[in-house]
Amino acid sequence: MTPKRLQMLCELLPTTTIMAVLVNPTNAPATVETEVRQVQAAAHTLGLQMVHVLQASTERDLDSAFSTLIQRRAGGLVISADTFFSGKSVELAALASRHAVPTISPYRDFVTAGGLMSYGGSVTELYRLAGVYTGRILKGEQPADLPVQQVTKVQLAINLKTAKAFGLTVPTSLIGRADEIIE
Repeated sequence: MTPKRLQMLCELLPTTTIMAVLVNPTNAPATVETEVRQVQAAAHTLGLQMVHVLQASTERDLDSAFSTLIQRRAGGLVISADTFFSGKSVELAALASRHAVPTISPYRDFVTAGGLMSYGGSVTELYRLAGVYTGRILKGEQPADLPVQQVTKVQLAINLKTAKAFGLTVPTSLIGRADEIIE
């Protein structure tokens, strides 16, 4: 999903050639490494010059990551999916606004907190699936016998008020795909 978020941010910022991605290095290192490789491959396909990989696993790291983002002149930021970042949507939206960095997150809460865009699975659907699994286990099914499931409903939310504050015009191609527009 992170490469798709990068693609959407590039669609919003077609002249930007340098982007950044924010990852949590303490989250399953092999997963983070795979995600970074996928983003770099997508960046090459999208014609970007560079994608800077920024790391944060504490609140203090977030401030440092945004400082580095500004120093490296990245035109936009993609936040990867991580439980630490999901709990910091308000702080991340505030940092993105303070530094005027167009940012896309996997979490809708980011957009309702004033962030620019989110694209990710429905948290409500994730909880529903967890409840179904729990119910099946409580009825006696063995966890090892249950199929692996993932959230399949993906939602795009765009905050037009934030876009206007950044001086951005959101393309109709993005608006047309949005599940939610905040004005």
